[in-house]
Amino acid sequence: MFRRTRRLALISAIAASAIVLTACAGAAEPETTEPVGEPDPDATLQVGLVLEPTNLDIRHTSGAALEQILIDNIYEGLISRTQENEIVPRLASDYEVSEDGLTYTFTLNEGITFHSGTALTSADVVSSYEAVRTDATLQGNAEFASVASITAPDPTTVQIVLTAPNQNFLFSLTGPAGLVFQTGDTTDLKTAENGTGPFTLTRWNKGSAITFARNEAYWGEPAGVAEVEFQYIPDFTAGVNAALDGGVQVLTAVDPNLAPQLEESGDFTLTTGRTTDKATLAFNNAKAPLDDVRVREALRLAIDHEVLVEAVGAGSTLYGPIPELDPGYEDLSDVVSYDPEKAKELLAEAGQEDLELTLTIPNFYGTTVPKVLISDFQKVGVTLDVDSVEFPAWLEDVYTNHDYDLSFVLHVEPRDFGNFANPEYYFGYDNAEVQGLYTEAMAEVDPDKSADLLAEAARIVSEDHAADWLYNGATITAVSPLVTGFPEDSINSRINLAGVTVATEK
Repeated sequence: MFRRTRRLALISAIAASAIVLTACAGAAEPETTEPVGEPDPDATLQVGLVLEPTNLDIRHTSGAALEQILIDNIYEGLISRTQENEIVPRLASDYEVSEDGLTYTFTLNEGITFHSGTALTSADVVSSYEAVRTDATLQGNAEFASVASITAPDPTTVQIVLTAPNQNFLFSLTGPAGLVFQTGDTTDLKTAENGTGPFTLTRWNKGSAITFARNEAYWGEPAGVAEVEFQYIPDFTAGVNAALDGGVQVLTAVDPNLAPQLEESGDFTLTTGRTTDKATLAFNNAKAPLDDVRVREALRLAIDHEVLVEAVGAGSTLYGPIPELDPGYEDLSDVVSYDPEKAKELLAEAGQEDLELTLTIPNFYGTTVPKVLISDFQKVGVTLDVDSVEFPAWLEDVYTNHDYDLSFVLHVEPRDFGNFANPEYYFGYDNAEVQGLYTEAMAEVDPDKSADLLAEAARIVSEDHAADWLYNGATITAVSPLVTGFPEDSINSRINLAGVTVATEK
């Protein structure tokens, strides 16, 4: 009924924080291309990325830029996760969880060595995890809050005991908290590494590229290429040009407006990958007039989400706080629709017919989303002022001091629904029922029952209009037909390259 066609230029966004990072991408099924030659074990894979790490110390530094390239390639944990966020064994050959959900027992694979040549034992796991548990400066410390003990009954067994069941504990071990480091190692992790993964770090030309080499002593299947070169190209047009000139065989985070250039060249296949990126329009639930559910609902009804996705150029609509790749996902499109007339009625009922609000947004997100919101809100009598700020200012004003009306960021972390169960979080959303359901979900040992509880809580959050989820980001990747096995989903947070091969041209 309320349909119109429009497309705005996309300016994609990046932040060097675990809270916000790249989003975007579309929905078309990619065509598959057969490799043009046999895999070359001596090949170099050149990958174009956007966000370069500030340092390589994944133990002390947050951000998807580190996890994206280091986890599974350089460093490994007892377990890992697939592109679909399914948990799989890694350094552990298998693991068991007790019926009460308190005791986790892991059995290590044989023959694992660090890049230094030192053999890995269960003692290294214990020392790594004890450090996370006791050192608040290490990534994952909060995720180990329920850990009572970490022991090594023998050189190949690790046992972790919790004080209470935690449905997310295994998943936390697939991130930085679960990585295993050599006991007593003095490597400067900011510039060097000593992991157990299928690649080693060979050089880092800051501002340009990071290069990995195949670990010939790897305990598992050897990597399919001899070398990987990550080229950091923050300008999206420059990235496309580098790909068309043959400088990279894979280009990630392709700007949807530039994607046709790559597709029409015939030199690349475009893949569209799912992510857990939640493009969140945050409402300050603790501040008038947004403490009125009628105002929050009116703002959601005013937004034409399908047209917004079209303007962004990629992604899919999302009407609740849990994306498809996370437990508890449910299609919540029945909760709210595009209905500006109803929005006007609700605003009038709330006494807010001439409402003026400010959107505080980190300046790297560009203008696409603000332009759409300004236009949609104007149609229901809401004036939206945009305050585009440096990211440190956003952290200070919005995230820390909660001094804002509306804000927009990409929440990329998987399984972060707990933010809506935390009244101290910057959303200012305080619902005892949601908090109880979330606590129950985390304590539930059965993952299916836990997911059902999360879905129930997520529906309440959406029906409370605690925020608006403008879209679920996706990521477009351009892949040369010479390359096979490159991941498609979740690559803005994890790129496992061990199984990737590059063919020789015929």
